[in-house]
Amino acid sequence: MKLSMPLVYAGNPRESADQVATLEKAGLDTIWVAEPYGFDAPTLMGYLAAKTETVEIGAGILNVYSRTPGALLQTAAGLDNVSGGRAVIGLGASGPQVIEGFHGLPYDKPLGRTREIIEIIRMGLRREALVSDGIFKLPLPEGQGLGLGKPLKLLNKPERSVIPLWVAALGDNNVKMTAEVADGWLPFLFHPEKAHQVWGEALAAGQAKRSPDLGPLEISAGGMVAIGEDVKGMLDFMRPMYALYVGGMGARGKNFYNELACHYGYEEEAAKIQDLYLDGHKRDAEALVPTEWLEAGNLVGPASYVKERIEAFKAAGVTNLALSPASDDPAGTIAQIKEWVS
Repeated sequence: MKLSMPLVYAGNPRESADQVATLEKAGLDTIWVAEPYGFDAPTLMGYLAAKTETVEIGAGILNVYSRTPGALLQTAAGLDNVSGGRAVIGLGASGPQVIEGFHGLPYDKPLGRTREIIEIIRMGLRREALVSDGIFKLPLPEGQGLGLGKPLKLLNKPERSVIPLWVAALGDNNVKMTAEVADGWLPFLFHPEKAHQVWGEALAAGQAKRSPDLGPLEISAGGMVAIGEDVKGMLDFMRPMYALYVGGMGARGKNFYNELACHYGYEEEAAKIQDLYLDGHKRDAEALVPTEWLEAGNLVGPASYVKERIEAFKAAGVTNLALSPASDDPAGTIAQIKEWVS
């Protein structure tokens, strides 16, 4: 079981990025760099490549709208080169608020876009000429533009002809597609004991169509980790994030995370959290986040209990345990858990 962490920063990401080398020495396998509508991920990922030696540098995630497939190919190949073969590219549809609000692009055909982009990136890494006749037209057909386009292949020889491509997915169709064509899956607000009831059929359907050349589907999930006899109260620090996603990350009727809470069996709480959050009562919304969900989705408690939660994530198919250490010594926490999973 690998260990990973999201790169968490407030204001200046260099301060957090500079700590990754220490975490790497403690046993961290992967660092995930997000890109909602803050600093771009590839710049920070290149910075991390120069600061580290062994840790995998993952995009978690790059959306499939604001960059062309060719640009995503360039990012994957370029990062893999400067990191010496340590790139992991997480892709996802993000959400309508970001894509239409920040990027000014219509939020349409997310699954088809993701599937085609994966095909085009893999094509490009094999140094084949980019050709596509789906959502993406490569090259542009006659009658569009100047009519001078022709199939082109990547100028540089990639560090690797295969780079892991992961997908962030929650809905059944997206998870099914991910299990079929991606190297890894990035779920969110993961509940290990309820994951199978929510996604089991979709995962099985996708994996039934999966090419043997891809190998087993990797899964990265986890949460806050705090080890101690009197740390359960720290779960309350996760309430604002859960409430934000369930209540405020989208409009009524168009919130993927609210739907996820309902699939987990928290329909009543999800409705109330959304109403309170959208009406400006954030603290009241936070108080309604089910404690059971917080306990299951995070690793907070005595060492024996944290070990039990690790086993629960493993039993749910997680191969890359994503941790957010809540301690004064994050590297020490990573080292301790590394011993338990090795």
